[in-house]
Amino acid sequence: MVLRGRVWKYGDDVNTDVIFPGKYTYTITDPKEMAAHALEDLDPDFAGSVKAGDLVVAGRNFGCGSSREQAATCLKEAGVGAVIAESFSRIYFRNAINQGMPAIQFKDASQYIESGEEITVDLGKGEITCKAGTFNFPPLSEFMMGILEDGGLVPHTKKVLRKSST
Repeated sequence: MVLRGRVWKYGDDVNTDVIFPGKYTYTITDPKEMAAHALEDLDPDFAGSVKAGDLVVAGRNFGCGSSREQAATCLKEAGVGAVIAESFSRIYFRNAINQGMPAIQFKDASQYIESGEEITVDLGKGEITCKAGTFNFPPLSEFMMGILEDGGLVPHTKKVLRKSST
């Protein structure tokens, strides 16, 4: 799986309350409407300007804060192809994978990747290519790649169950 897109770059400790504002947690349930509010408290231009396949790059501890799957859902529904961060909150990382959105840990993301540049991410090879060069990241497991290829945990589980019943 190869991803190409424009970078939206943010800093450390981007928490779930700014990824998907907490004030909408119990009032917005439609994923398309969630996308309209993605990152609005951090970057008011994001939701209206993000294009399908764009990539979010961040520093350390992306997705910290409340365990809120809407924070992964809103980015995926907004068209984000992947989130690349120096590190993730454990729960956010899993929520992103479960929603079918790659979460890539690259410890030097902030050092080498610039906002607005086009980059390529080869999930199979574990490589990111940006203006500064080509860099390796720890590849995702075969199991997680299966979840991503199937569009998330729910479709993946349904596929596995269909195969096992035949």
